[in-house]
Amino acid sequence: MPTATQLVIAGQSKPGFIAQVVSVLAEAKVNIKAFSAPEVSGKGHVRLLVSDPEQARTALKVAKIKAREETALVLSLENRPGAFSDVAEVLRRARINIKCGYCTPSREGSRAIVVLTVSNTDKALSLLRGRSLDEF
Repeated sequence: MPTATQLVIAGQSKPGFIAQVVSVLAEAKVNIKAFSAPEVSGKGHVRLLVSDPEQARTALKVAKIKAREETALVLSLENRPGAFSDVAEVLRRARINIKCGYCTPSREGSRAIVVLTVSNTDKALSLLRGRSLDEF
């Protein structure tokens, strides 16, 4: 399945906020598979893909850390100039907005893992079906 449940946690951008979130997940034995925390002033959002969303939800709730969920597309693209541009162009032509995205090269370096949230997930899935969407 080429989608994943992404947890989104809002909080004050201050020392210790991210440490608290990741410590709660570590104590619950939940592995973080992907992570995004853009630099912000004031209040920001941490986005996480985790090994066990249900266990993460429970652990965060017990720690009184509010998290919402969103569906994210997970793409494995060739790690070359223009690979992401090709995907972005398909979405642009279909008038699908990329709301959030981050990526990392795979361990081998030949692929890049791209995580996106978009304005129309179902339509994006159908358009990108042949573009190496992977379970993450």
